[in-house]
Amino acid sequence: MSSVYEFHETGDLDSLTHEAAGLRIQVSRLGAELVSIARRGADGRWTGFLWRDGDVSRPAEGWGNHSTVMGFYSHRIKGERSLYRGQEIRGGTHSFIRRKVFGAPAVDSAGGSLIYSLGPAQIEPHEYPLKVELTLIYGLGMAGDQPELTVTFEFSNHEPELSANLSFGLHPGFAVQSLADARVILPKGTYTRFLAPGNFLSGETVTIEHPGGPLEIDKAKLPDSLLLAPAQPLEEPCAVEDRAGHRRIELDYHDAPYITIWSDGHAFICVEPCWGLPDHQEQRPFEQKEGIQEIPPGGKLSRTIAIRPRIG
Repeated sequence: MSSVYEFHETGDLDSLTHEAAGLRIQVSRLGAELVSIARRGADGRWTGFLWRDGDVSRPAEGWGNHSTVMGFYSHRIKGERSLYRGQEIRGGTHSFIRRKVFGAPAVDSAGGSLIYSLGPAQIEPHEYPLKVELTLIYGLGMAGDQPELTVTFEFSNHEPELSANLSFGLHPGFAVQSLADARVILPKGTYTRFLAPGNFLSGETVTIEHPGGPLEIDKAKLPDSLLLAPAQPLEEPCAVEDRAGHRRIELDYHDAPYITIWSDGHAFICVEPCWGLPDHQEQRPFEQKEGIQEIPPGGKLSRTIAIRPRIG
């Protein structure tokens, strides 16, 4: 491999480092989940940016993941079941990907990326009934003078005659020293908030005119999730600021139609790019879910986000 990047694997944990940029990720093959995003400081020490960064043990309490991959549906289906064109789908929160063990990634030594795949043969009919393949690409590079991680979702519909409906997203929990002092920064713009008591859509929405900057959040209510849709694609990045920890993470989510903000009260805050929302309290058929995506027969759907961690 080129000396620009270093790849290591330890059991089911893969590590890729961009040496010149001082940026490193670790990915668990269970769920193809990022378990660490880290920057190397001027003193040579690594600073982690995810909740329980690099720790793959189970916590005694609280959220047990770091950056859950969501897909072929996102968030929740009511009663852990739904009907897709009359066929039952069953599964828990954020779908089944988090429970799948992926094979070893393809390593792109020139582009600096880890490529994970999940094909139709690995998906049970009750999980998702159509022949659709997921390719997930984690890439390390530079955005100007700033190191960045890109995450690309690619779905390939292998059905020759049927369109495929699905939703997906990333559920990264960004570590903060104090949840109370953490700030979520959103660009100026108009946002629609989807009300979802108990994490299911009520059908009610609220329009928010945000002047840009820190978003006023009642963090005690975040277990119910804050679901937002910008009226226009975001031209500026979102950010999570951990001033006490001297960390800032910038989030280029211009491709994402929805953003979810969530925490369970522990020292992290999730700012999630989403292509789809949870079920309504009065459940709709799967293909009519809010924000559901559609891929034509034989077609592909590709979307990318970028994460730029900064120290100081």
